[in-house]
Amino acid sequence: MSDTTTTNNTDQSKSAEAKSSVARSAAIMGIATFLSRIAGLVREQTFAYLFGAGKWTDAFNVAFKIPNLLRDLFAEGAMSAAFVPTFNGILQKEGKEKAFRLTNLTFCTIFIIVGFLTLVGIIFSPYIVKILAPQFVEDPEKFAVTVTMTRIMFPFLLVISWAAISMGILNSLGEFFIPSVAPVFLNLSMILSGWLICPLTVKWNMPAITGMAIGAMLGGIMQFAVQLPSLLKKGWRFFCCLDFKDSGIRKIGKLMIPGTIGLAATQVNVAISTILATSQGDGAVSWISYAFRIMQLPIGIFGVAVAQATLPVISRQAASGDKEAMAGTLASSIRLSSFINLWACFACVALAEPVIRIIYQHGKFGIDDTLATTAVLRAYSLGLVFYALIKILGPAFYALEDTKIPVKASFISIGVSIFLSFALIKPFGYISLPFSSSVAAIVNAGYLFFVLQKRLGSFKKYSLSYNLIKIFISTLISGIATYFSYFYFSIYFGSFFSNYGVGTFVNSAVSLCVGGIAGLIVLYVVSRLMHIEEADKAAELILKRIRRKKHENVKISD
Repeated sequence: MSDTTTTNNTDQSKSAEAKSSVARSAAIMGIATFLSRIAGLVREQTFAYLFGAGKWTDAFNVAFKIPNLLRDLFAEGAMSAAFVPTFNGILQKEGKEKAFRLTNLTFCTIFIIVGFLTLVGIIFSPYIVKILAPQFVEDPEKFAVTVTMTRIMFPFLLVISWAAISMGILNSLGEFFIPSVAPVFLNLSMILSGWLICPLTVKWNMPAITGMAIGAMLGGIMQFAVQLPSLLKKGWRFFCCLDFKDSGIRKIGKLMIPGTIGLAATQVNVAISTILATSQGDGAVSWISYAFRIMQLPIGIFGVAVAQATLPVISRQAASGDKEAMAGTLASSIRLSSFINLWACFACVALAEPVIRIIYQHGKFGIDDTLATTAVLRAYSLGLVFYALIKILGPAFYALEDTKIPVKASFISIGVSIFLSFALIKPFGYISLPFSSSVAAIVNAGYLFFVLQKRLGSFKKYSLSYNLIKIFISTLISGIATYFSYFYFSIYFGSFFSNYGVGTFVNSAVSLCVGGIAGLIVLYVVSRLMHIEEADKAAELILKRIRRKKHENVKISD
Protein backbone atom coordinates (compact mmCIF):
# COMPACT_ATOMS: atom_id res chain seq x y z
CA MET A 1 0.00 0.00 0.00
CA SER A 2 2.76 2.41 0.96
CA ASP A 3 4.65 1.71 -2.29
CA THR A 4 1.50 2.43 -4.30
CA THR A 5 0.88 5.64 -2.37
CA THR A 6 4.47 6.72 -2.89
CA THR A 7 4.23 6.01 -6.62
CA ASN A 8 0.98 7.97 -6.92
CA ASN A 9 2.47 10.89 -5.03
CA THR A 10 5.51 10.81 -7.29
CA ASP A 11 3.34 10.76 -10.43
CA GLN A 12 1.23 13.66 -9.13
CA SER A 13 4.39 15.58 -8.28
CA LYS A 14 5.78 15.04 -11.79
CA SER A 15 2.46 16.07 -13.34
CA ALA A 16 2.26 19.23 -11.23
CA GLU A 17 5.88 20.03 -12.06
CA ALA A 18 5.22 19.63 -15.80
CA LYS A 19 2.16 21.85 -15.66
CA SER A 20 4.00 24.46 -13.62
CA SER A 21 6.84 24.32 -16.14
CA VAL A 22 4.42 25.03 -18.98
CA ALA A 23 2.92 27.92 -17.02
CA ARG A 24 6.29 29.52 -16.26
CA SER A 25 7.53 28.98 -19.79
CA ALA A 26 4.30 30.34 -21.28
CA ALA A 27 4.57 33.43 -19.06
CA ILE A 28 8.15 34.12 -20.19
CA MET A 29 7.33 33.45 -23.83
CA GLY A 30 4.12 35.44 -23.54
CA ILE A 31 6.04 38.54 -22.51
CA ALA A 32 8.65 38.06 -25.24
CA THR A 33 6.02 37.34 -27.87
CA PHE A 34 3.99 40.31 -26.67
CA LEU A 35 6.99 42.54 -27.47
CA SER A 36 7.23 40.90 -30.87
CA ARG A 37 3.54 41.37 -31.63
CA ILE A 38 3.64 44.99 -30.50
CA ALA A 39 6.61 45.54 -32.79
CA GLY A 40 4.58 43.84 -35.52
CA LEU A 41 1.72 46.27 -34.97
CA VAL A 42 4.14 49.21 -35.15
CA ARG A 43 5.43 47.71 -38.37
CA GLU A 44 1.89 47.59 -39.76
CA GLN A 45 1.29 51.15 -38.54
CA THR A 46 4.35 52.19 -40.52
CA PHE A 47 2.90 50.47 -43.57
CA ALA A 48 -0.50 52.10 -43.08
CA TYR A 49 0.94 55.56 -42.52
CA LEU A 50 3.37 55.48 -45.43
CA PHE A 51 1.40 53.46 -47.98
CA GLY A 52 -2.24 53.14 -46.81
CA ALA A 53 -4.17 50.18 -48.21
CA GLY A 54 -3.97 50.01 -51.96
CA LYS A 55 -1.90 49.13 -54.98
CA TRP A 56 1.57 48.97 -53.44
CA THR A 57 0.63 47.40 -50.13
CA ASP A 58 -1.27 44.71 -52.02
CA ALA A 59 1.86 44.11 -54.10
CA PHE A 60 4.06 43.77 -51.01
CA ASN A 61 1.61 41.47 -49.20
CA VAL A 62 1.44 39.13 -52.18
CA ALA A 63 5.24 39.14 -52.59
CA PHE A 64 5.82 38.52 -48.87
CA LYS A 65 3.20 35.80 -48.82
CA ILE A 66 5.02 33.70 -51.41
CA PRO A 67 8.08 32.76 -49.28
CA ASN A 68 5.80 32.64 -46.24
CA LEU A 69 3.74 29.90 -47.87
CA LEU A 70 6.84 27.72 -47.89
CA ARG A 71 8.01 29.00 -44.49
CA ASP A 72 5.00 27.38 -42.85
CA LEU A 73 6.17 24.08 -44.31
CA PHE A 74 9.90 24.28 -43.56
CA ALA A 75 10.05 26.55 -40.53
CA GLU A 76 7.12 26.98 -38.20
CA GLY A 77 5.15 24.05 -39.57
CA ALA A 78 6.03 20.45 -40.34
CA MET A 79 9.82 20.81 -39.99
CA SER A 80 9.68 22.40 -36.54
CA ALA A 81 6.95 20.05 -35.30
CA ALA A 82 8.95 17.03 -36.52
CA PHE A 83 12.35 18.26 -35.31
CA VAL A 84 11.46 19.14 -31.69
CA PRO A 85 10.15 15.67 -30.63
CA THR A 86 13.09 13.97 -32.39
CA PHE A 87 15.62 16.32 -30.78
CA ASN A 88 14.05 15.80 -27.35
CA GLY A 89 14.01 12.03 -27.79
CA ILE A 90 17.74 11.92 -28.61
CA LEU A 91 18.49 14.45 -25.86
CA GLN A 92 16.72 12.29 -23.29
CA LYS A 93 18.13 8.93 -24.40
CA GLU A 94 21.55 9.68 -25.91
CA GLY A 95 22.63 13.02 -24.45
CA LYS A 96 23.38 16.54 -25.60
CA GLU A 97 26.30 15.66 -27.90
CA LYS A 98 24.16 13.40 -30.09
CA ALA A 99 21.33 15.93 -30.04
CA PHE A 100 23.67 18.69 -31.25
CA ARG A 101 24.94 16.41 -34.01
CA LEU A 102 21.32 16.07 -35.16
CA THR A 103 21.11 19.87 -35.02
CA ASN A 104 24.02 20.29 -37.43
CA LEU A 105 22.70 17.59 -39.71
CA THR A 106 19.36 19.41 -39.80
CA PHE A 107 20.96 22.80 -40.49
CA CYS A 108 22.95 21.37 -43.40
CA THR A 109 20.00 19.42 -44.79
CA ILE A 110 17.84 22.55 -44.71
CA PHE A 111 20.59 24.46 -46.53
CA ILE A 112 20.60 21.93 -49.38
CA ILE A 113 16.84 21.44 -49.74
CA VAL A 114 15.52 24.90 -48.90
CA GLY A 115 18.44 26.58 -50.67
CA PHE A 116 17.49 24.75 -53.86
CA LEU A 117 13.84 25.77 -53.47
CA THR A 118 14.95 29.37 -52.94
CA LEU A 119 16.91 29.41 -56.20
CA VAL A 120 13.97 27.87 -58.08
CA GLY A 121 11.64 30.43 -56.53
CA ILE A 122 13.83 33.35 -57.56
CA ILE A 123 14.05 32.11 -61.15
CA PHE A 124 10.35 31.41 -61.53
CA SER A 125 9.00 34.36 -59.53
CA PRO A 126 7.10 35.88 -62.49
CA TYR A 127 5.14 32.66 -63.01
CA ILE A 128 4.43 32.28 -59.28
CA VAL A 129 3.09 35.84 -59.10
CA LYS A 130 0.88 35.20 -62.13
CA ILE A 131 -0.63 32.20 -60.37
CA LEU A 132 -1.23 33.89 -57.01
CA ALA A 133 -2.26 37.30 -58.30
CA PRO A 134 -3.53 36.94 -61.89
CA GLN A 135 -5.24 40.33 -61.71
CA PHE A 136 -1.84 42.02 -61.27
CA VAL A 137 -0.93 41.19 -64.86
CA GLU A 138 -3.40 43.88 -65.96
CA ASP A 139 -1.14 46.48 -64.27
CA PRO A 140 2.40 45.89 -65.67
CA GLU A 141 4.09 48.21 -63.16
CA LYS A 142 2.37 46.57 -60.19
CA PHE A 143 3.21 43.12 -61.54
CA ALA A 144 6.88 43.97 -62.14
CA VAL A 145 7.33 45.43 -58.64
CA THR A 146 5.67 42.37 -57.07
CA VAL A 147 8.09 40.09 -58.93
CA THR A 148 11.09 42.18 -57.84
CA MET A 149 10.05 42.11 -54.18
CA THR A 150 9.38 38.37 -54.38
CA ARG A 151 12.94 37.78 -55.60
CA ILE A 152 14.38 40.00 -52.89
CA MET A 153 12.50 38.16 -50.14
CA PHE A 154 12.80 34.54 -51.30
CA PRO A 155 16.06 33.90 -49.34
CA PHE A 156 14.02 34.84 -46.26
CA LEU A 157 12.73 31.25 -46.42
CA LEU A 158 16.19 29.79 -45.72
CA VAL A 159 17.20 32.01 -42.78
CA ILE A 160 13.78 31.84 -41.14
CA SER A 161 13.92 28.02 -41.34
CA TRP A 162 17.21 28.09 -39.45
CA ALA A 163 15.68 30.52 -36.97
CA ALA A 164 12.74 28.18 -36.31
CA ILE A 165 15.04 25.21 -35.69
CA SER A 166 17.13 27.35 -33.33
CA MET A 167 13.98 28.26 -31.42
CA GLY A 168 13.03 24.59 -31.06
CA ILE A 169 16.48 23.72 -29.72
CA LEU A 170 16.58 26.56 -27.19
CA ASN A 171 13.04 25.85 -25.98
CA SER A 172 13.97 22.19 -25.47
CA LEU A 173 16.99 23.27 -23.43
CA GLY A 174 14.92 25.57 -21.21
CA GLU A 175 15.68 28.90 -22.93
CA PHE A 176 12.47 30.69 -23.91
CA PHE A 177 12.94 34.45 -23.82
CA ILE A 178 15.59 34.96 -26.53
CA PRO A 179 13.93 32.77 -29.22
CA SER A 180 10.55 34.28 -28.46
CA VAL A 181 11.84 37.84 -28.69
CA ALA A 182 13.85 37.16 -31.87
CA PRO A 183 10.95 38.11 -34.22
CA VAL A 184 11.13 41.62 -32.72
CA PHE A 185 14.28 42.15 -34.76
CA LEU A 186 12.45 41.26 -37.98
CA ASN A 187 9.80 43.85 -37.21
CA LEU A 188 12.32 46.48 -36.11
CA SER A 189 14.24 45.99 -39.34
CA MET A 190 11.11 46.58 -41.39
CA ILE A 191 10.08 49.61 -39.30
CA LEU A 192 13.47 51.25 -39.78
CA SER A 193 13.44 50.34 -43.46
CA GLY A 194 10.21 52.28 -43.91
CA TRP A 195 11.93 55.48 -42.84
CA LEU A 196 15.53 54.84 -43.94
CA ILE A 197 15.64 52.44 -46.90
CA CYS A 198 12.35 53.31 -48.65
CA PRO A 199 13.50 56.89 -49.41
CA LEU A 200 16.68 55.43 -50.94
CA THR A 201 14.76 53.09 -53.25
CA VAL A 202 12.93 56.13 -54.64
CA LYS A 203 16.34 57.61 -55.54
CA TRP A 204 17.11 54.32 -57.27
CA ASN A 205 14.01 54.86 -59.45
CA MET A 206 12.08 52.11 -57.71
CA PRO A 207 8.77 52.39 -55.80
CA ALA A 208 9.32 53.17 -52.12
CA ILE A 209 7.59 49.93 -51.05
CA THR A 210 10.59 47.99 -52.40
CA GLY A 211 12.56 49.18 -49.39
CA MET A 212 10.24 47.20 -47.14
CA ALA A 213 11.17 44.01 -48.99
CA ILE A 214 14.85 44.71 -48.35
CA GLY A 215 14.03 45.34 -44.69
CA ALA A 216 12.16 42.02 -44.44
CA MET A 217 15.16 40.12 -45.80
CA LEU A 218 17.57 41.84 -43.41
CA GLY A 219 15.17 41.22 -40.54
CA GLY A 220 15.04 37.50 -41.27
CA ILE A 221 18.82 37.32 -41.04
CA MET A 222 18.74 39.18 -37.72
CA GLN A 223 16.04 36.86 -36.33
CA PHE A 224 18.36 33.90 -36.83
CA ALA A 225 21.58 35.64 -35.81
CA VAL A 226 20.25 36.90 -32.47
CA GLN A 227 19.72 33.29 -31.30
CA LEU A 228 23.27 32.12 -32.08
CA PRO A 229 24.88 33.44 -28.84
CA SER A 230 22.33 31.49 -26.76
CA LEU A 231 22.98 28.33 -28.76
CA LEU A 232 26.71 28.72 -28.21
CA LYS A 233 26.17 29.18 -24.47
CA LYS A 234 24.25 25.91 -24.40
CA GLY A 235 27.29 24.13 -25.81
CA TRP A 236 26.37 23.90 -29.51
CA ARG A 237 29.15 24.26 -32.06
CA PHE A 238 28.55 24.20 -35.78
CA PHE A 239 30.33 21.75 -38.06
CA CYS A 240 29.36 20.89 -41.59
CA CYS A 241 27.92 17.40 -41.95
CA LEU A 242 25.41 15.71 -44.18
CA ASP A 243 24.00 12.21 -43.75
CA PHE A 244 20.58 11.43 -45.20
CA LYS A 245 20.84 7.91 -43.75
CA ASP A 246 21.13 9.17 -40.17
CA SER A 247 18.33 7.69 -38.03
CA GLY A 248 17.42 11.10 -36.60
CA ILE A 249 17.18 12.75 -40.03
CA ARG A 250 15.19 9.80 -41.36
CA LYS A 251 12.82 10.07 -38.40
CA ILE A 252 12.35 13.81 -39.00
CA GLY A 253 11.66 13.08 -42.65
CA LYS A 254 9.21 10.33 -41.75
CA LEU A 255 7.34 12.69 -39.42
CA MET A 256 7.62 15.65 -41.76
CA ILE A 257 6.45 14.23 -45.07
CA PRO A 258 2.82 13.57 -44.07
CA GLY A 259 2.72 16.85 -42.18
CA THR A 260 4.09 18.66 -45.21
CA ILE A 261 1.35 17.17 -47.36
CA GLY A 262 -1.24 18.43 -44.89
CA LEU A 263 0.34 21.87 -44.66
CA ALA A 264 0.70 21.95 -48.44
CA ALA A 265 -3.05 21.62 -48.60
CA THR A 266 -3.27 24.53 -46.17
CA GLN A 267 -1.06 26.61 -48.44
CA VAL A 268 -3.31 25.75 -51.38
CA ASN A 269 -6.12 27.25 -49.35
CA VAL A 270 -4.03 30.36 -48.64
CA ALA A 271 -3.18 30.62 -52.33
CA ILE A 272 -6.83 30.37 -53.35
CA SER A 273 -7.77 33.00 -50.76
CA THR A 274 -5.06 35.28 -52.15
CA ILE A 275 -6.31 34.80 -55.71
CA LEU A 276 -9.88 35.57 -54.63
CA ALA A 277 -8.77 38.59 -52.59
CA THR A 278 -6.86 40.10 -55.52
CA SER A 279 -10.06 39.80 -57.56
CA GLN A 280 -11.82 42.17 -55.16
CA GLY A 281 -9.97 45.29 -56.29
CA ASP A 282 -7.17 47.37 -54.74
CA GLY A 283 -7.09 47.27 -50.97
CA ALA A 284 -8.73 43.92 -50.21
CA VAL A 285 -5.43 42.05 -49.76
CA SER A 286 -4.17 44.82 -47.47
CA TRP A 287 -7.34 45.01 -45.35
CA ILE A 288 -7.11 41.28 -44.75
CA SER A 289 -3.41 41.55 -43.89
CA TYR A 290 -3.92 44.45 -41.46
CA ALA A 291 -6.75 42.66 -39.65
CA PHE A 292 -4.81 39.41 -39.54
CA ARG A 293 -1.91 41.20 -37.84
CA ILE A 294 -4.15 42.37 -35.00
CA MET A 295 -5.76 38.94 -34.70
CA GLN A 296 -2.26 37.46 -34.36
CA LEU A 297 -1.57 39.57 -31.25
CA PRO A 298 -3.61 37.49 -28.76
CA ILE A 299 -2.65 34.26 -30.54
CA GLY A 300 0.99 35.24 -30.30
CA ILE A 301 0.87 36.35 -26.69
CA PHE A 302 -0.74 33.22 -25.29
CA GLY A 303 -1.77 30.89 -28.11
CA VAL A 304 1.69 30.38 -29.60
CA ALA A 305 3.38 30.90 -26.22
CA VAL A 306 1.38 28.13 -24.55
CA ALA A 307 1.83 25.86 -27.58
CA GLN A 308 5.61 26.36 -27.71
CA ALA A 309 5.92 25.85 -23.96
CA THR A 310 3.73 22.74 -24.09
CA LEU A 311 5.49 20.97 -26.99
CA PRO A 312 8.82 20.17 -25.24
CA VAL A 313 6.93 18.95 -22.13
CA ILE A 314 4.56 16.63 -23.97
CA SER A 315 7.43 15.46 -26.21
CA ARG A 316 9.33 14.28 -23.14
CA GLN A 317 6.19 12.72 -21.67
CA ALA A 318 5.43 10.94 -24.95
CA ALA A 319 9.05 9.74 -25.23
CA SER A 320 8.74 8.17 -21.76
CA GLY A 321 5.34 6.66 -22.62
CA ASP A 322 3.48 8.63 -19.92
CA LYS A 323 0.22 9.34 -21.77
CA GLU A 324 -1.68 10.18 -18.58
CA ALA A 325 0.74 12.98 -17.73
CA MET A 326 0.58 14.13 -21.35
CA ALA A 327 -3.23 14.31 -21.18
CA GLY A 328 -3.05 16.32 -17.98
CA THR A 329 -0.59 18.79 -19.48
CA LEU A 330 -2.73 19.20 -22.60
CA ALA A 331 -5.93 19.69 -20.59
CA SER A 332 -4.28 22.44 -18.56
CA SER A 333 -2.86 24.10 -21.66
CA ILE A 334 -6.23 23.98 -23.44
CA ARG A 335 -7.96 25.66 -20.51
CA LEU A 336 -5.32 28.37 -20.20
CA SER A 337 -5.28 29.11 -23.92
CA SER A 338 -9.09 29.08 -24.16
CA PHE A 339 -9.54 31.48 -21.24
CA ILE A 340 -7.26 34.11 -22.75
CA ASN A 341 -8.30 33.71 -26.37
CA LEU A 342 -12.05 33.54 -25.74
CA TRP A 343 -11.77 36.80 -23.86
CA ALA A 344 -9.70 38.20 -26.74
CA CYS A 345 -12.31 36.97 -29.24
CA PHE A 346 -15.20 38.83 -27.61
CA ALA A 347 -13.04 41.88 -26.94
CA CYS A 348 -12.03 42.02 -30.62
CA VAL A 349 -15.65 41.83 -31.75
CA ALA A 350 -16.64 44.57 -29.29
CA LEU A 351 -13.73 46.93 -29.88
CA ALA A 352 -12.66 46.18 -33.46
CA GLU A 353 -13.53 49.60 -34.89
CA PRO A 354 -11.78 51.81 -32.30
CA VAL A 355 -8.77 49.49 -32.31
CA ILE A 356 -8.41 49.78 -36.10
CA ARG A 357 -8.98 53.54 -35.96
CA ILE A 358 -6.34 54.10 -33.28
CA ILE A 359 -3.72 51.82 -34.76
CA TYR A 360 -4.05 52.40 -38.48
CA GLN A 361 -6.13 55.47 -39.34
CA HIS A 362 -3.24 57.83 -39.95
CA GLY A 363 -1.47 59.18 -43.02
CA LYS A 364 -2.79 57.45 -46.14
CA PHE A 365 -5.07 55.06 -44.23
CA GLY A 366 -8.59 56.55 -44.33
CA ILE A 367 -12.00 55.96 -42.73
CA ASP A 368 -13.11 53.63 -45.52
CA ASP A 369 -10.04 51.49 -44.88
CA THR A 370 -10.92 51.45 -41.16
CA LEU A 371 -14.45 50.20 -41.76
CA ALA A 372 -13.31 47.54 -44.22
CA THR A 373 -10.55 46.28 -41.92
CA THR A 374 -12.97 46.27 -38.95
CA ALA A 375 -15.32 43.90 -40.75
CA VAL A 376 -12.42 41.57 -41.59
CA LEU A 377 -11.14 41.57 -38.01
CA ARG A 378 -14.55 40.61 -36.61
CA ALA A 379 -14.79 37.73 -39.07
CA TYR A 380 -11.32 36.51 -38.09
CA SER A 381 -12.12 36.82 -34.38
CA LEU A 382 -14.78 34.11 -34.61
CA GLY A 383 -12.05 31.50 -35.03
CA LEU A 384 -9.42 33.05 -32.79
CA VAL A 385 -9.57 30.52 -29.94
CA PHE A 386 -9.51 27.63 -32.41
CA TYR A 387 -6.43 28.95 -34.24
CA ALA A 388 -4.67 28.89 -30.87
CA LEU A 389 -5.92 25.40 -29.98
CA ILE A 390 -4.69 23.95 -33.28
CA LYS A 391 -1.19 25.07 -32.35
CA ILE A 392 -1.49 23.03 -29.14
CA LEU A 393 -3.35 19.97 -30.43
CA GLY A 394 -1.59 19.46 -33.76
CA PRO A 395 1.97 19.05 -32.42
CA ALA A 396 0.62 16.62 -29.79
CA PHE A 397 0.18 14.07 -32.57
CA TYR A 398 3.75 14.62 -33.75
CA ALA A 399 4.92 13.93 -30.18
CA LEU A 400 2.96 10.66 -30.39
CA GLU A 401 4.56 10.02 -33.81
CA ASP A 402 1.12 10.02 -35.42
CA THR A 403 1.31 12.21 -38.52
CA LYS A 404 -1.84 11.02 -40.26
CA ILE A 405 -4.44 12.72 -38.07
CA PRO A 406 -3.14 16.30 -38.48
CA VAL A 407 -3.08 15.69 -42.24
CA LYS A 408 -6.68 14.47 -42.24
CA ALA A 409 -7.78 17.39 -40.07
CA SER A 410 -6.02 19.78 -42.40
CA PHE A 411 -7.61 18.36 -45.53
CA ILE A 412 -11.08 18.35 -44.01
CA SER A 413 -10.85 21.93 -42.77
CA ILE A 414 -9.32 23.16 -46.02
CA GLY A 415 -12.12 21.56 -47.99
CA VAL A 416 -14.60 23.44 -45.82
CA SER A 417 -12.70 26.71 -46.26
CA ILE A 418 -12.38 26.44 -50.03
CA PHE A 419 -16.03 25.48 -50.43
CA LEU A 420 -17.23 28.39 -48.31
CA SER A 421 -14.84 30.85 -49.98
CA PHE A 422 -16.13 30.10 -53.47
CA ALA A 423 -19.76 29.89 -52.29
CA LEU A 424 -19.69 33.20 -50.40
CA ILE A 425 -17.26 35.38 -52.38
CA LYS A 426 -19.91 36.79 -54.73
CA PRO A 427 -22.62 37.69 -52.21
CA PHE A 428 -20.28 38.81 -49.41
CA GLY A 429 -17.03 39.75 -51.14
CA TYR A 430 -13.70 39.69 -49.32
CA ILE A 431 -15.42 39.27 -45.90
CA SER A 432 -16.18 35.68 -46.87
CA LEU A 433 -12.46 34.83 -46.84
CA PRO A 434 -11.69 35.45 -43.13
CA PHE A 435 -15.07 33.99 -42.20
CA SER A 436 -14.34 30.80 -44.14
CA SER A 437 -10.94 30.62 -42.48
CA SER A 438 -12.54 30.86 -39.03
CA VAL A 439 -15.04 28.09 -39.76
CA ALA A 440 -12.20 25.92 -41.07
CA ALA A 441 -10.24 26.50 -37.84
CA ILE A 442 -13.25 25.37 -35.81
CA VAL A 443 -13.54 22.17 -37.86
CA ASN A 444 -9.79 21.50 -37.64
CA ALA A 445 -9.52 21.97 -33.87
CA GLY A 446 -12.69 19.97 -33.25
CA TYR A 447 -11.45 16.99 -35.22
CA LEU A 448 -8.02 17.02 -33.58
CA PHE A 449 -9.55 17.16 -30.11
CA PHE A 450 -12.01 14.34 -30.87
CA VAL A 451 -9.25 11.99 -32.06
CA LEU A 452 -6.82 13.01 -29.33
CA GLN A 453 -9.28 11.82 -26.70
CA LYS A 454 -9.14 8.37 -28.27
CA ARG A 455 -5.34 8.39 -28.20
CA LEU A 456 -4.93 9.59 -24.63
CA GLY A 457 -8.24 8.69 -23.01
CA SER A 458 -11.14 10.90 -22.04
CA PHE A 459 -10.47 14.32 -20.57
CA LYS A 460 -13.53 13.99 -18.34
CA LYS A 461 -11.49 13.46 -15.18
CA TYR A 462 -9.99 16.90 -15.73
CA SER A 463 -13.53 18.42 -15.92
CA LEU A 464 -12.46 20.01 -19.19
CA SER A 465 -15.91 20.42 -20.77
CA TYR A 466 -17.43 21.82 -17.58
CA ASN A 467 -14.60 24.31 -17.13
CA LEU A 468 -14.67 25.38 -20.79
CA ILE A 469 -18.40 26.11 -20.52
CA LYS A 470 -17.73 28.28 -17.47
CA ILE A 471 -14.92 30.04 -19.31
CA PHE A 472 -17.19 30.68 -22.30
CA ILE A 473 -19.96 32.18 -20.17
CA SER A 474 -17.61 34.42 -18.19
CA THR A 475 -15.78 35.72 -21.29
CA LEU A 476 -19.07 36.28 -23.16
CA ILE A 477 -20.44 38.38 -20.31
CA SER A 478 -17.16 40.28 -20.27
CA GLY A 479 -17.42 40.92 -24.02
CA ILE A 480 -20.96 42.27 -23.69
CA ALA A 481 -19.88 44.54 -20.84
CA THR A 482 -16.92 45.71 -22.93
CA TYR A 483 -19.08 46.66 -25.91
CA PHE A 484 -21.77 48.56 -24.01
CA SER A 485 -19.23 50.33 -21.79
CA TYR A 486 -17.36 51.52 -24.88
CA PHE A 487 -20.51 52.42 -26.82
CA TYR A 488 -22.26 54.51 -24.16
CA PHE A 489 -19.11 56.14 -22.83
CA SER A 490 -18.09 57.25 -26.33
CA ILE A 491 -21.45 58.99 -26.72
CA TYR A 492 -21.20 60.57 -23.26
CA PHE A 493 -17.62 61.68 -23.82
CA GLY A 494 -18.50 63.19 -27.21
CA SER A 495 -21.43 65.17 -25.77
CA PHE A 496 -19.36 66.42 -22.83
CA PHE A 497 -16.33 67.39 -24.95
CA SER A 498 -17.72 68.76 -28.19
CA ASN A 499 -14.30 68.82 -29.86
CA TYR A 500 -13.90 65.09 -29.37
CA GLY A 501 -17.01 63.56 -30.89
CA VAL A 502 -17.62 59.91 -31.62
CA GLY A 503 -15.07 58.64 -34.11
CA THR A 504 -12.27 61.04 -33.22
CA PHE A 505 -8.91 59.68 -32.12
CA VAL A 506 -9.12 60.99 -28.54
CA ASN A 507 -12.69 59.79 -28.07
CA SER A 508 -11.83 56.36 -29.44
CA ALA A 509 -8.72 56.02 -27.28
CA VAL A 510 -10.42 57.06 -24.03
CA SER A 511 -13.58 55.04 -24.68
CA LEU A 512 -11.51 52.02 -25.69
CA CYS A 513 -9.65 52.15 -22.38
CA VAL A 514 -12.90 52.49 -20.43
CA GLY A 515 -14.52 49.60 -22.31
CA GLY A 516 -11.47 47.40 -21.95
CA ILE A 517 -11.06 48.06 -18.24
CA ALA A 518 -14.78 47.53 -17.60
CA GLY A 519 -14.65 44.23 -19.48
CA LEU A 520 -11.62 43.04 -17.52
CA ILE A 521 -13.23 43.93 -14.19
CA VAL A 522 -16.40 42.09 -15.15
CA LEU A 523 -14.34 39.12 -16.35
CA TYR A 524 -12.45 38.92 -13.07
CA VAL A 525 -15.56 39.27 -10.90
CA VAL A 526 -17.62 36.74 -12.86
CA SER A 527 -14.69 34.32 -13.01
CA ARG A 528 -14.22 34.51 -9.26
CA LEU A 529 -17.93 33.94 -8.68
CA MET A 530 -17.83 30.94 -11.01
CA HIS A 531 -14.59 29.65 -9.44
CA ILE A 532 -12.62 29.75 -12.69
CA GLU A 533 -9.05 29.10 -11.59
CA GLU A 534 -7.50 30.52 -14.75
CA ALA A 535 -8.59 34.00 -13.64
CA ASP A 536 -6.58 33.68 -10.42
CA LYS A 537 -3.59 32.39 -12.38
CA ALA A 538 -3.76 35.30 -14.83
CA ALA A 539 -3.96 37.78 -11.94
CA GLU A 540 -1.00 36.11 -10.22
CA LEU A 541 1.05 36.31 -13.42
CA ILE A 542 0.35 40.05 -13.69
CA LEU A 543 1.20 40.66 -10.02
CA LYS A 544 4.33 38.58 -10.46
CA ARG A 545 5.57 40.89 -13.20
CA ILE A 546 4.62 44.04 -11.30
CA ARG A 547 6.40 42.92 -8.13
CA ARG A 548 9.23 41.33 -10.15
CA LYS A 549 9.14 38.12 -8.19
CA LYS A 550 11.35 36.27 -10.58
CA HIS A 551 11.29 33.03 -8.66
CA GLU A 552 7.57 32.80 -8.01
CA ASN A 553 5.97 29.71 -9.50
CA VAL A 554 2.46 29.91 -10.88
CA LYS A 555 0.89 26.50 -11.43
CA ILE A 556 -1.66 25.44 -13.96
CA SER A 557 -4.48 23.85 -12.01
CA ASP A 558 -5.91 20.45 -12.82
